[in-house]
Amino acid sequence: MDKLKAMAAFVRIVERGSITAAADTLGVSAPALVRQLASLEAELGVRLVQRTTRRQSLTDEGREYYARCQQVLAAVAESEAAVRARRSAPRGRLRVTSSVAFGRAVLAPMVVDFMVAHPALHVELLLLDRMVDLVEEGVDVGVRLAPLPDSSLVAVPVGEVQRMVMAAPALLRRHPVADPGALQTAPCVSFSGLVGAGDWPLRVDGGVARVPVHTVFASNQIDAALAACMRGLGFAQFFDYQAEEAMRAGRLKPALAAYWPPPTPVQIVYPHARHLSGNVRAFVDAVAPRLRARLRRPGG
Repeated sequence: MDKLKAMAAFVRIVERGSITAAADTLGVSAPALVRQLASLEAELGVRLVQRTTRRQSLTDEGREYYARCQQVLAAVAESEAAVRARRSAPRGRLRVTSSVAFGRAVLAPMVVDFMVAHPALHVELLLLDRMVDLVEEGVDVGVRLAPLPDSSLVAVPVGEVQRMVMAAPALLRRHPVADPGALQTAPCVSFSGLVGAGDWPLRVDGGVARVPVHTVFASNQIDAALAACMRGLGFAQFFDYQAEEAMRAGRLKPALAAYWPPPTPVQIVYPHARHLSGNVRAFVDAVAPRLRARLRRPGG
């Protein structure tokens, strides 16, 4: 017996309310459908449907089996859709979102490369420093730097980023800092796209707390905050990817490493797989490996 075919027939019988109606929609005879249902019940060793000349009703076992059949058939349909999506070339429109700084520094070049590889695709890249509701705002896929509390989205982990306190070497010599409390008097630069101007998240007494800082310069633009920090105007807290060039050049040095908060997860997110389009599948397949390589932690 074709078990999936039998399960699909049983679901259709339940949904249509009778064997005759189900047989009409399936294009088979009612006696053939009766035999198929009887074979399924015989194999399971239980009666699924109570049938009389006037009506039919599900048994307790039938109700449970119906719910499980729906789950199995939906999973099969999703798997088939995912395979078919991989075979079709991306075309049409794709809307992608991420935070501004991460999008500019990391994601945008990958999106451009993806478009070069798929010239029939039109991409809109939305860089916003707020949580975007993908379904409500018609966005296909996003890259989020945060834990994912929303279980209605599929999340593909691609790495982590680290919040770091850093400063220009000359400032570190003038204002050595031994613990987060020193930031209440030492000059600080705050990038408001990442932290508040008045406090930063740091490890304190085994947990993460908002530590007051003495901000002398604040900006919502990462370039301005980085420039101020490199000129020695104050200590700053940036994600590692935001300051990596300045650190490689020796213009910024880490400080208070023992007090940095835990790394922040980075994930590609999109609505549930049953709605997955070929464009989204192709994007995830292309970008996820590159993000993992880009965000690989030392020793990882």
